[in-house]
Amino acid sequence: MRTLIVSEFISLDGVVDSPGGGDHPHAGWTFKDVEFDEAAYEIKGREQADAGCLLLGRQTYDEFAPVWPTMDEFADYNAMPKCVVSSTLTDPEWHNTTVLRSLDDVAALKESDEPGTILVHASPTLAQGLAAAGLVDRYHLLVFPVLLGSGKRLFATDAAKARLTLSEHAAYGNGVQLNVLDVVR
Repeated sequence: MRTLIVSEFISLDGVVDSPGGGDHPHAGWTFKDVEFDEAAYEIKGREQADAGCLLLGRQTYDEFAPVWPTMDEFADYNAMPKCVVSSTLTDPEWHNTTVLRSLDDVAALKESDEPGTILVHASPTLAQGLAAAGLVDRYHLLVFPVLLGSGKRLFATDAAKARLTLSEHAAYGNGVQLNVLDVVR
């Protein structure tokens, strides 16, 4: 079975909305409000090397598809299979993209013998649904020392209790912390 990892930039108060840009009033908070420290992003290189599939929600797909294919630093992501969970997307334009219609399709993807992890990026609504369905195996959280107050959150306020174990942790000079958490079943 493949490991499904949710990877997020997250504020100290749990907001994952618009870390690099977007509609949030504080959009771009990961680079506008916190000094860049290259070491904090080492996990992103490992994620890209280990991933066999990028799994996205529809809104994230719509934001990434026009931009990521033009970015050299995302060449590996652009080449790998991408899956979008959507009930409305019919003709994805991003190279090597498949549409999944349900969480049952995601469960089948996890059961496949395709190589590599399944990596969920920047899709909080999808991540909440995956967690509720028991499909998340691990979280990679880069926690930024900012409080945003409002915005989309990674964890639903009505989510069922879940136990996590810390399998990796690091703190960086800019105050960012890496927390790799495995879901206990």
